[in-house]
Amino acid sequence: MKKIIVPVDFSEHSEYALETAAKLAEKYDAELLVLHMLEMSDIVLTAEGGLQNQKLLFFLQLAEQRFEKFLDKSYLKALKVTPIIKHFKVFSEVNDVALENEADLIVMGTHGVNGFKEIFLGSNTERVIRYADVPVLVVKNKVLDVNFDVVSFACDFNEASIPSFKKAIDMFEGMGAKAYTVHVNLPHDKFKSSQEIEKKVVKFFTKAYLNLDRMKDVHYVSDYSIEGGVLNFSNKIGADLIAVLTHGKKGLAHFFEGSVGEDVANHATLPVITFKI
Repeated sequence: MKKIIVPVDFSEHSEYALETAAKLAEKYDAELLVLHMLEMSDIVLTAEGGLQNQKLLFFLQLAEQRFEKFLDKSYLKALKVTPIIKHFKVFSEVNDVALENEADLIVMGTHGVNGFKEIFLGSNTERVIRYADVPVLVVKNKVLDVNFDVVSFACDFNEASIPSFKKAIDMFEGMGAKAYTVHVNLPHDKFKSSQEIEKKVVKFFTKAYLNLDRMKDVHYVSDYSIEGGVLNFSNKIGADLIAVLTHGKKGLAHFFEGSVGEDVANHATLPVITFKI
């Protein structure tokens, strides 16, 4: 891991992301690229000629001052930090910056408070995830330890996800983490027998690795929603990190089908990393 990008908006939650990214950068001797995207008002954008330029310059200078103050953190002093300001809030630009700089990871904070599902859906976080070709690590709270030793990795074992699955496993192994893959079996029309699931998993690993060695780390759980199954399994194994695969511009909505009670969802305090299929 050589380069890490952190989009910030100067909020408390983006500071959680910044501190988490700093810990990762220190651990892996990586460069930190801190990105702020200006959100220009309609008044500025509709101003004419010289007036627009003056207002753009004013807001840019203001952002630079706030940026400099925001980055004045003791935990950043020993790191290589590159600040980047984009003039408009275009979420696809986060991916553009990541690709231009050959970044390995994007770290984002989120203010989601109602549970696992609400952290993502309809938020700026999901907008970044939809465009990101690199993994996105999402943190909801202050992360005290970035030694992600145990990972709960949700997978439906569709063959289209094999490249992303292998990329994720390679990252976890590079981090020295133990990944436990979990498949959530749902009731009603989505229910599959153990034999049906096993057959699908065997086909997946045979095509992905030409062997079945990784099946020992696969677990099947039954629950009323994928979300609930992943959270319950993560709690059971004492996971430090939850990993999910996402279909890019289709977003995460397909992953969080159904609903789950707030008493379960509110336990989703773990960092979540997404990989685009």
